[in-house]
Amino acid sequence: MLNNFKPIDYFAYYNKLCIFAKEYAYPTCIMKRFFLLFLTSVLFLGSAVASPRIKWNQTYQNYFNRYKDLAIREMLRYGIPASITLAQGVLESGAGLSRLATLGNNHFGIKCHGWTGRTISHDDDLNGECFRAYDTPLESYEDHSLFLTGRQRYSSLFRLSCKDYRGWAHGLKQAGYATNPSYAYKLIEIIELYQLYQYDNATSYAFNDEPKQKETRPKSTTTERRKGFDVNSVIHQLRPYNQNFYLVARSGDTFKSLAKEIGMSAHKLARINERGTKDIICDGEIIWTCKKQKRAPREFKKRPHIVRSSESLYDIAQKYGIRLKSLVKKNRRLAEQGVKVGDEVRIY
Repeated sequence: MLNNFKPIDYFAYYNKLCIFAKEYAYPTCIMKRFFLLFLTSVLFLGSAVASPRIKWNQTYQNYFNRYKDLAIREMLRYGIPASITLAQGVLESGAGLSRLATLGNNHFGIKCHGWTGRTISHDDDLNGECFRAYDTPLESYEDHSLFLTGRQRYSSLFRLSCKDYRGWAHGLKQAGYATNPSYAYKLIEIIELYQLYQYDNATSYAFNDEPKQKETRPKSTTTERRKGFDVNSVIHQLRPYNQNFYLVARSGDTFKSLAKEIGMSAHKLARINERGTKDIICDGEIIWTCKKQKRAPREFKKRPHIVRSSESLYDIAQKYGIRLKSLVKKNRRLAEQGVKVGDEVRIY
């Protein structure tokens, strides 16, 4: 914007004022005073506009250095730009020093909204409002991702690229994440000042057990040896669908390895997918991480699934995130006779 700035010829304005004064018989001294007042105001406003509203500080930089890997981790799992997550985190938590962050590990100012976990009371728009509390910052970062992916008003954001931090910033403001009218611009300023956009290109992150926010002294470099993992060989991106999340399995995956990555027991993950813990998982197979729904999304209300070659009712149930028992109830005849290519299967 400032590259197109054209200098103002203040003396030209002064000459015009003098002509105006002579024409309308205004005392020249009054016009001089008016011009000086005008010039002072313009210079003051000009300096305010030209100077950056946010200045670099070490506290913010320390926050980014500490939590960048958590932000990258969430980006690779859910598709939220790491730059946006970091900018929101530093802004909402006061660089991790706010009361919510230090006492409740809440880095994103997320209120309770039906939360059944630990809570913390804090004065915000109203006195004594209920906010979510976590055991570690990692849990806060994970819940921030789930908060955005689990609400319809943010769904349009996930059609944007991970590298479009400006679109995400304005989209968050439009969706009502914050009431501050300058929220989007603050996020963008922080991202560009600290060059957080560099993390949006990351394909790996440093894997470690994140210490609790309550710890005031960072770990020494000798105890902080962290190994970098390539996302293509370790992490599976979780994708939202049908009020649930799924991942696409790779060759060699097992329920035990996937459960460890997600953070649940192998028995529970296998049960969610209506399988046995020791069942073999094929490359490209869909694995759901939460209990499946009774029907497909509403868009399939009048659109049955057409059976393809080698498809079973279980395959169809997994494709749409439907419980096999519910799918069988909707298609009892096909379940008894066995599905064949071209059959229409009710999924809603």
